[in-house]
Amino acid sequence: MSEPIYQIPNEVRDFAEKSVEQARKAFEGFAGAAQKAIGSVETTTATFQVGAKDVSAKALGYAEANVNAAFDLAQKLLRAKDPQEVLQLQAEYVKSQVEAIQSQAKDLGAALQKATTGK
Repeated sequence: MSEPIYQIPNEVRDFAEKSVEQARKAFEGFAGAAQKAIGSVETTTATFQVGAKDVSAKALGYAEANVNAAFDLAQKLLRAKDPQEVLQLQAEYVKSQVEAIQSQAKDLGAALQKATTGK
């Protein structure tokens, strides 16, 4: 029997998984603080305030979703069995992120227009 060509030592895998989890927790703390900051935004006009708050909340939500997708990819890559699986995971991630970013940009554009025009 031959050894698998693609193998990450258990210590390295454990360290990487802990690092990804710590980074995820740190980001969640940052995102929570940012959400609180968005909640306290004050502007001079009620219409713009609602619109700006909506745009900020959407942007932060999208950023959070995109970062979480990257963390999920990192964890999947650590568990990949071979280079082909790594390439497949990366390709799927890129495709889904391109689709997500296109949708997010369209939605943010509409929200920005609504915030600035009130319509």
